[in-house]
Amino acid sequence: MSKDLLARKPLFAPRGVVATSQPLAASAGLAVLRRGGNAIDAAVATAIALTVLQPGSNDIGSDLFALVWDGSRLHGLNASGRSPALLTRDLVLDREPAALASAALGGTQATATQVMPARGWLPVTVPGAPAGWRDLHERFGSLPFADLFTDAIAYAEHGYPVSPTVAHHWGRAAEVVHADLVGPEFIEWARVFTPGGRAPRAGERFRNPDAARSLRSIGGTGAVSFYRGELAEAMVAHAERTGGLLHADDLASHESTWVDPISVRYRGHDVWELPPNGQGIAALIALGVLDGLPASPSLHQQLEAIKLGFADTHAHVADPAFHAHPAELLDPAYLAGRRTLIGENAAEYPTGDPLRGGTVYLCTADSDGRMVSLIQSNYMGFGSHIVVPGTGFSLQNRGAGFVLDPVHPNVVAPGKRPFHTIIPGFLTRDGAAVGPFGVMGGHMQPQGHLQVVLSTVDDLLDPQAALDRPRWYWHKGLEVQVEPGLAGAVDELRRRGHDVTVVDAPGAFGYGQAIWRTDAGYMAGSEPRADGVAAGF
Repeated sequence: MSKDLLARKPLFAPRGVVATSQPLAASAGLAVLRRGGNAIDAAVATAIALTVLQPGSNDIGSDLFALVWDGSRLHGLNASGRSPALLTRDLVLDREPAALASAALGGTQATATQVMPARGWLPVTVPGAPAGWRDLHERFGSLPFADLFTDAIAYAEHGYPVSPTVAHHWGRAAEVVHADLVGPEFIEWARVFTPGGRAPRAGERFRNPDAARSLRSIGGTGAVSFYRGELAEAMVAHAERTGGLLHADDLASHESTWVDPISVRYRGHDVWELPPNGQGIAALIALGVLDGLPASPSLHQQLEAIKLGFADTHAHVADPAFHAHPAELLDPAYLAGRRTLIGENAAEYPTGDPLRGGTVYLCTADSDGRMVSLIQSNYMGFGSHIVVPGTGFSLQNRGAGFVLDPVHPNVVAPGKRPFHTIIPGFLTRDGAAVGPFGVMGGHMQPQGHLQVVLSTVDDLLDPQAALDRPRWYWHKGLEVQVEPGLAGAVDELRRRGHDVTVVDAPGAFGYGQAIWRTDAGYMAGSEPRADGVAAGF
């Protein structure tokens, strides 16, 4: 049988699609579409289900970003949380004195991931996902908000068999990360997520009745209980008992932000991302640089362009409330100047070394042409590893994205959103929607966005083929990793000075989903490296 016949084919559906990394979550979203809900309802229901079905990559205590195509235009939602009012640079250095020497290295996002603690209370920021679900629903939803929690609550209450990829990462989190964490703030995580003293294995049934109660409360109160009611009180009480900084005012003052998406033109298409505090601008800078080349870019040129994108992103991206949005980074004249830096050989540009993280991505579409690109994450696999007793969910550790360099725009400060890795993408042409897409995986995300766009626009691949294609990953400096399918390009890249390693580890190259609009409805693809599916009707 030929290799082409063995390749995965895209899903074609006339009315609606849900694509994500968990089949049961996709089913939850599809059920909402079948009940008469729209793409926004389906996206919210899928996101809520993912907190139960893929808890290491996201949870109720996560952040969320979304792009919504309402049928005629694109809207952006930044549902990321801010740091506690008590979190200051001096406090971090006082509690973590070893950070001071590293902070003196200064000036890049690398400093943030090297010196900000990754676990415990210091990197905990206010979770934005519950408010994000509510805000998406309030503006665009059609079904009752509480109805979108039905499947997630059922899976949490009655249990579900854990899927293989999730089980693998869950086991590593328990055996490698949590085993080294000491303190009263970490005790509840072990009780909830390692029943019987270990992580569940693939196919084993896992229940989380505390999470079911939390979700029922959020759905029934429109997320008020999470920020001003019983769940907020539980989070604050646990922080007070165990040395946390989270206060009632931090939760009560949280709000999402509707934003104007940003874009760059690439060969007749417009590629859309959310503006900072996310890293989506890195993908746009790289695409803007490549757009001026006379022919489709080589793998060497792609790598150099993404390095340029990260160099600017790590120097300039921060909470826009504290630092002006670097709109000049997408100016065509500026991009043309950056393009001239790409030579025949690999080069190093000032940049950072951000950590890879745990994230979920989903996209949805409905019969009226509405589409959603949504990404949700607690970061680094189970976030802070802090679970508030009785709630069943882990709190994110997005504060690990701050830096301690006092002159950097992303320096840690009270009430501030940190640099974020999670980014949803969207593609349009001539003002019409092509569709939503995304690739999870920390530092891999802009690189995955770039590769999906090039495969779609330059090579005319369908969404499944674009996701199936072997990927490359630039790590830092001249270090590049490629999947075995790109092994044929290794000698040429090495000749140009790239330090290339062939890596047969699917999780290292991100997990993606995509839906494209067609004359007959939609076609969609789901990540072959994970457990996901694209489901439609």
